[in-house]
Amino acid sequence: MEKKTVFSGIQASGSLHLGNYLGAIRNWAAMQYQYNNYFCVVDLHTITVPQDPATLRAKIKEVAGLLFAAGIAAENSVVFIQSDVKAHSELAWLLNCITPMGWLHRMTQFKEKSEKQKEEVSVGLFDYPVLQAADILLYDTHMVPVGEDQKQHVELCRDIAQRFNYRYGDVFVLPEAHIPPVGGRVMGLSNPEKKMSKSEEKKEDSIFLLDPPDQIRKKIKKATTDSLRDISFDEKRPGVYNLLTIYQLLTDKSREDIENHFAGKSYKDLKEQVAEVVIESLKPLQERYHELTGEKGYLDDMLERGAIKAGEQAEEKMRQVTESMGLK
Repeated sequence: MEKKTVFSGIQASGSLHLGNYLGAIRNWAAMQYQYNNYFCVVDLHTITVPQDPATLRAKIKEVAGLLFAAGIAAENSVVFIQSDVKAHSELAWLLNCITPMGWLHRMTQFKEKSEKQKEEVSVGLFDYPVLQAADILLYDTHMVPVGEDQKQHVELCRDIAQRFNYRYGDVFVLPEAHIPPVGGRVMGLSNPEKKMSKSEEKKEDSIFLLDPPDQIRKKIKKATTDSLRDISFDEKRPGVYNLLTIYQLLTDKSREDIENHFAGKSYKDLKEQVAEVVIESLKPLQERYHELTGEKGYLDDMLERGAIKAGEQAEEKMRQVTESMGLK
């Protein structure tokens, strides 16, 4: 049977953290042998909010390097930078012309982010979901691995594709959202009521993938717990639940085994063991990242190859789109 296609993107703002790894990147690496894969550093999405140009350039390369270091292989997956394939911007404009504004007004992420920016909010931030739809639809994507907070955007993508197909013929595949059953939402250490953040302003809340061991221990030591003593998977106790979830995801042990292991132990024991599991799990990734980025020109070459492969597929899809719309 022909392999189905997976597409997913990751922004280049902030620093990638343990939540990104456990909720997305590790799953991408594990599933890459089953599907045709397109993994994209979505720099055009990143600039929907203000970015320092020099920092952005560095972060784009850092994110790409971490994807390869996490085990995503060029032989099995196409890894590229969004702005290197111009069809993403072109298709976004064409889809803009068939997407009702009312659909975008319903996007909850825009409402949340625009509240923070007030009058400074950009058209790009409002239109973000249409560019995201273009990203997905260019590659005849069947499945989009996302967190729960992005499910609404995949549903919008389907709506846009269906509207286009109704008007112009069956051009686009209708994608499905794929949400991992465990680990889709790794929460912050200091505020376990909210997802772990890429923001450098909340460094104590997140374990970044390139954090050194001492820093990881320090952050987990300060992680929020509660005043109870027993250690169990109780969602009503978000701090302890989050630490146990991280431990479970990195050890692949059952919840019952983990609760038995920590029976009679203290939060100090829990935090120390979670920290060591995190450090050991990230060690190979960090070593590989430094190898890749230490080899001059290697990362640029890999990304150039990915952009060429992605561009070939994207241009063919754009030919279908423009012909169906009467532009050619």
